[in-house]
Amino acid sequence: MKFKYIKVASTVFRPIIPLEICNGEKCVRHYVLVDSGADFNVLDAEIGTAIGLDIKKGVKGKVFGIAGKGTDYYMHKVDVKVGGRLFSVEAGFMPNPPQNGYGVVGQKGFFDIFVIKFDLLKKQIELKERNFSSKK
Repeated sequence: MKFKYIKVASTVFRPIIPLEICNGEKCVRHYVLVDSGADFNVLDAEIGTAIGLDIKKGVKGKVFGIAGKGTDYYMHKVDVKVGGRLFSVEAGFMPNPPQNGYGVVGQKGFFDIFVIKFDLLKKQIELKERNFSSKK
């Protein structure tokens, strides 16, 4: 699957892709930044509420950004649909995240599912599903 980077400022393009976050039959389409520096997936708590999760019933944790300020999140198992394929993952739902308009997918729950190729010059990101059948 190939996706074009999205322009976020006059000279800034980022690897932001569309996906669907699902809980059973309830799904919300959302854009996420594919971030190799993120340890796990982090989404706005409003998305979790929209798909029927009771956010604060998830496992509570604290995430620290580059500024060092800790922010609470609540981990839940959800499904994400990428390029028409459904994958079960864990995601931290964060009340009042930074207002960038998109979530983040990271190492656990995304990079462990896909082999990812970033091509800044082409402003393109390519995802290839990992082949788990050869795993012992």
